[in-house]
Amino acid sequence: MLKTATTAFLLALLPACGGSKGAVQPTPPTHSEEEVQGKGASQTASPLAAQAKAGVDNPELQSLLVDAWDRAMRQSPVYATTMGDHRFDDKLGDNSERAQLEHRQELRETLHRAQALDTASYSERDRITLSLFVEELERDIDREVCENFRWSVSPRSNPIGEANTLPEDHKVEDLASARHLLARYTQIPQMVDNEIANLRSGLAQGRVANAETLRRTVAMVKGQIDAPMSEWVLLKPAAAIEALGDGTPEERAALANQLRALVDSEIKPAFARYQQLLQDELLAKGREGATIGVHALPDGLACYEASIRGHINLAKSADEIHALGLAEIARINKEMGVLGAKLFKAKSLAATLKHLRTDTSLYFSTADEIIAKAEATLAKAKATIPGFFGILPQTDCRVVAIPDYEAPYTTIAYYKQPHADGEKPGEYFINTYKPETRPRYEMEVLAYHESIPGHHLQIAISQERQDLPLFRRHGGSTAFVEGWALYTERLSDEMGMYSGDLDRMGMLSYDAWRASRLVVDTGIHAKGWTREQAETFMREHTALTFGNIANEVDRYISWPGQAVAYKVGQLEILRLRAHAKEELGDSFDLKAFHDAVLRQGAVTLPVLAQQVQQWIDSVKGEGSGS
Repeated sequence: MLKTATTAFLLALLPACGGSKGAVQPTPPTHSEEEVQGKGASQTASPLAAQAKAGVDNPELQSLLVDAWDRAMRQSPVYATTMGDHRFDDKLGDNSERAQLEHRQELRETLHRAQALDTASYSERDRITLSLFVEELERDIDREVCENFRWSVSPRSNPIGEANTLPEDHKVEDLASARHLLARYTQIPQMVDNEIANLRSGLAQGRVANAETLRRTVAMVKGQIDAPMSEWVLLKPAAAIEALGDGTPEERAALANQLRALVDSEIKPAFARYQQLLQDELLAKGREGATIGVHALPDGLACYEASIRGHINLAKSADEIHALGLAEIARINKEMGVLGAKLFKAKSLAATLKHLRTDTSLYFSTADEIIAKAEATLAKAKATIPGFFGILPQTDCRVVAIPDYEAPYTTIAYYKQPHADGEKPGEYFINTYKPETRPRYEMEVLAYHESIPGHHLQIAISQERQDLPLFRRHGGSTAFVEGWALYTERLSDEMGMYSGDLDRMGMLSYDAWRASRLVVDTGIHAKGWTREQAETFMREHTALTFGNIANEVDRYISWPGQAVAYKVGQLEILRLRAHAKEELGDSFDLKAFHDAVLRQGAVTLPVLAQQVQQWIDSVKGEGSGS
């Protein structure tokens, strides 16, 4: 799973807080325009202007993309910092309801401007760029019907989690950066209070999260509040400030103490106010039973349809996706049954799943074992990819344990992309909580999906394409991003990277997991399934542990439509590969196919099909001597 957003502008064009985890940055109080820009920044040109229009020929389109990116950086200043744009390093952004509504108006103005462009003289490259830009704007506007910022809450999407990323995203390197971080910390309480106001507004409209997700979020926030202050992530920069090389010891100590005081006297009480809102006002109204899906919210079915379109960029109904999932589950479960008979002499799929879940030798004993296996698997992948990819990422990827405060409530693993400013490599986050519940047979497929040749390879290659505008380098279609990562799980078997049949069982179980999402996600959000129905289905058709299934189902409930993108994207990439092999015969080259898929960034599936066909035609042309 990619933790950051995969729409064209990533954090840039999305409303703050209350959406999917990673789709937003910490979001602060309302400021005047002068305050938001700060120190004359409103007159300062973006240092990323040249990259925002890279690879674009038409001057009007260049201007549109530069203006849109510049506005996005102002709206998501923490993301701007990670991009190397330091004009707003003392700002968080604005997650107030007013800001959300202003953002919607700006989306429409930008879309109108894009649609008014005369494309008669455009190059094919510019036409594709404009079409991708317009489609993302249209999809964002479509999804406004969901009103996510008014109701969406989960352990993966809340202001506490967002605030805790600040020390990672804002590095303290000198007194100036320390002061800027301190300025951001002063805005966290207002960011939290804005989120409280947003959720109250949603409740007044009949919009509220489901009860179990609220309970899980309350537990996560309470765990953060009750933890010793010495364990708070937000306090880590204090030691870094005291160790700086510039300024006097007194100046450094004063800044560090101000930071500690802010966390203790203002931020911690704000977190407590948020917990109180969830516990005392929302939980009693939380959705239960057959109403956990978005279909039970005002305009819920319209929201779900828009969410599906936004993630897969195709016109597929919930019924179509549900049926596809059932067909895929049947196919993959048959493979699992055959391999289970070979491995365990199991006489049924149920017997295979029981063995996988109850044989304690198949599970880890310590967190260190999990990290060591993840690192070894990543190293194996790094050594193998040159034989299967012509374009290789230059940015490194590393293994990181999911933070303790988040681990009990989140997924098995996720990936966070490199910072564009070079301050941080790609990171494969692995969940080491309760290692005795973490299967060894899943570890290889998990690493290949989240790091190499999955998320890291694809995303790093995209980010490193200097001939693409920034919105294409750093964003894109969910179906492409997650479809690619799922595609590489089976590709890794072709690459000879699985250690044995037990690890291949993990690969099959993960494929069944993604197929089950098609059934479960549509079941929850369009067919009135309960949480228990969803968990039961996944228990019967995948080898995931019950604890992981509970966390996964909670994720699907909170993030409508995202989970269906994996299978849809994987199947389309496989279809295009089969088509290319049929068209090219002996001229088909797998390495060249992969480069054709990856070199233009995470485009929509229809555009990907065009790209692959163009590559097929070019290979045919070379073969004929034309």
